[in-house]
Amino acid sequence: MSEAACFRWPVRVYYEDTDAGGVVYHANYLCFMERARTEMLRHHGLEQTDIREKLGIVFVVKSMNIEYRRPARFNDALDVMVEIRDVRRASMTFIQSVYRAGDPDPLCTAEVMVASLQISNFRPCALPQALLDILKLK
Repeated sequence: MSEAACFRWPVRVYYEDTDAGGVVYHANYLCFMERARTEMLRHHGLEQTDIREKLGIVFVVKSMNIEYRRPARFNDALDVMVEIRDVRRASMTFIQSVYRAGDPDPLCTAEVMVASLQISNFRPCALPQALLDILKLK
């Protein structure tokens, strides 16, 4: 993942994120990644509530390919990385990785495809050109 094109979101692992052994429960990586994608969009001036209310569009995860490599544990400081791999008329593909802060080897990696849907009928819809232009610059 190219450092220059990546957005980084720090996350602390809380007790509620772990199982009885203090290891992050596998589904919680999805939550960490969702937060990082939301914050990346916000960082670039794209507020999802505005997109929903003004454009009538929501983003939904269409598919995800995830690989768990090593466990995160209670109280770890993590960096969740987001990179936009591809932007199409009605979808975006993100590459995401979760790292223990200061460690160059990822704990978890994923490719996430997100589709845009019209809120009125939950059918795929094209993103407005102005929004596409912003996303393609990232």
